[in-house]
Amino acid sequence: MKAIIYCRVSTNKHTQETSLIRQEDELIQLANQCGFEIDSIIKEQASGYDFERDGILEVLERIKDPQVQALLIQDETRLGRGNAKIALLHCIIKEGIQLYSISHNGELQLSESDSMVLKIVSMVEEYQRKLHNVKIKRGMKRAVEQGYKPEKNLKNLGQSSGREKIEVPIEQIIRLRENELTFAEIAATLRGFGYNISKATVHRRYQEYIESQNQ
Repeated sequence: MKAIIYCRVSTNKHTQETSLIRQEDELIQLANQCGFEIDSIIKEQASGYDFERDGILEVLERIKDPQVQALLIQDETRLGRGNAKIALLHCIIKEGIQLYSISHNGELQLSESDSMVLKIVSMVEEYQRKLHNVKIKRGMKRAVEQGYKPEKNLKNLGQSSGREKIEVPIEQIIRLRENELTFAEIAATLRGFGYNISKATVHRRYQEYIESQNQ
């Protein structure tokens, strides 16, 4: 099983550099103790409150490799501090990665408060996903009930579902707007029919159309 080693200190002071070396040595020992094959060792000197760190961003990229199954750290504060720590823990756990720490001499044991916050974050994310799906269904149903016929109006219907559709169907945006759908509902409806489009893009293109008609 492959594992990534991640080491972090907060400053560039000489004493911190020594700590970085010690973290690496101890984590290599932990990897050997747990029988991990080391995929990569990522080290950085940056504040734990900073989310935009090259090292941690590399970690988030590497853990997408299906062969990587574990992340080894000194303790959870090495990932980050405050909200940054919670956000990173959520991203890592969601990828199915096991966390191991020196402080626990094995698999990381989250505190009760961190576990509770992560559960809340997961619940919110799940309900956001459900709400998004409901909005798409509602928009599609409302559009069809008001006479919208996607089989006649959407040029991209029938193409491979995996192909990105970047064309913005302004005629359909106008038609749906005339049927009193909101911009959010129009965007959700068009996404349901295969268009990769946001509410902001729908609003911008509609305003451009209105301005062109007034010229």
